[in-house]
Amino acid sequence: MSYSETDLRAASSAGAISPDELHRLLAYLHQRASSTNTPRAKFDAAHLLWYAGALIVIGAMGLFSTVAFSQMGGRALTACALAYAAAFGFAGDHLWRRSLRVPGGLLIAIAVSMAPLAVYGVQAELGWWGKFGKPGTVHDFYVWIKGSWLFMELATVAAGVIALRFYRVPFIHAVISVALWFMSMDLTPWIFNVGHIDWEMRRIVSIWFGLGMLSLAWIVDYTSDSRDFGFWLHLFGLMAFWGGISATEGATELGKAIYCLMNVGLLAVAVIIVRRAYAVFGAIGITMYLGHLANVVFRDSLLFPFALSLIGVAVVAAGLAYHRKQRVIAEWLAANLPPSVMRLRPQGGVE
Repeated sequence: MSYSETDLRAASSAGAISPDELHRLLAYLHQRASSTNTPRAKFDAAHLLWYAGALIVIGAMGLFSTVAFSQMGGRALTACALAYAAAFGFAGDHLWRRSLRVPGGLLIAIAVSMAPLAVYGVQAELGWWGKFGKPGTVHDFYVWIKGSWLFMELATVAAGVIALRFYRVPFIHAVISVALWFMSMDLTPWIFNVGHIDWEMRRIVSIWFGLGMLSLAWIVDYTSDSRDFGFWLHLFGLMAFWGGISATEGATELGKAIYCLMNVGLLAVAVIIVRRAYAVFGAIGITMYLGHLANVVFRDSLLFPFALSLIGVAVVAAGLAYHRKQRVIAEWLAANLPPSVMRLRPQGGVE
């Protein structure tokens, strides 16, 4: 549970803590807040505009780049990317040092995202495309999977790791995660020792990549003092793992039931480690399974809609019960979970 300074002053006014204790506590919290290098995530108008602006710039320079942008030539393209990276990096560092760490960190992340553009220019100038040949324009890097992009992906990961060495910016993990996912797809021909990869191969690689990303996210949660730092790793890991499992075709009814149980397990994980992303994907998966039952298994049953409605009401009731007993459940988990698992939960057990 989070407490604001207003809450602490109210507690002091009510006699729960003495004025001296309040003063020492606020001094400690302010010192701790100023010493941390990780910007706290919020959801307000300013943060929404900052993230939206960063995504627009990243998209403009990469995802929506056209062939005309690539026709600048390799040298000019690399110079342009390096100039953008330097400008955004300088501006981000300037804001970061003035405690504007969210917008500053996002500008640093934009600078990192210039890495594939710069490397594309070098490859285009020197013809370093490998045996796959030139795969297309900069825009195609975000569309097609091809081994020729491997240098761009390695450069992006390296730039992100270097940036994280100096700036603890959680959003940089998002840039690295996307590059790693592309890399996993580009390396699939070597993994399966084939010249062409099909949908099933990509799905399997996506599942294993997602598991690896989730393992990394749990390690970051276990070793970091900020839960924000692992947010993007959990999100992209779940997208890859859950997406690959959900895209399975031709599963039997038993397999679909196991899929539903897996999503129930995601809900349980969400409660244990207090990560809402697991609850979101778990709820979507359960809804998809119930939709399958409605459309296939019980398509002509008049009782199924009523039974499904009762299940929905029961889920809402369970949510209300959990909300009322949230603190009791958190205390029970704190008393019974191993210390290694408790380290994955936020302070106080409730966000």
